Amino acid sequence: MIEKEFVIKNSLGLHTKPVNEFVKRISKYKSSVKIFKDDEVADGKSILEILILAVSCGEKIKVVVDGEDEEEVMRVIEDLVENKFYTEQV
Repeated sequence: MIEKEFVIKNSLGLHTKPVNEFVKRISKYKSSVKIFKDDEVADGKSILEILILAVSCGEKIKVVVDGEDEEEVMRVIEDLVENKFYTEQV
């Protein structure tokens, strides 16, 4: 199991477009992904559950990845967060 905290950098936070990109990229992996914001938790492979977290720009989330391909999954997540989910001009 790997866990890491991230600060969401894209201007509109985790809205539909970045969440869709996130779920699309990690759903092909076997590891489970959980996203924590404050006292709430979402399945990282569920668009609706992530959207319900209502994560805004500048807020912190904790991501926990558990499974046989967890290191690769975390690298994908780090890339997405660092590149603003590829939904904004850099």
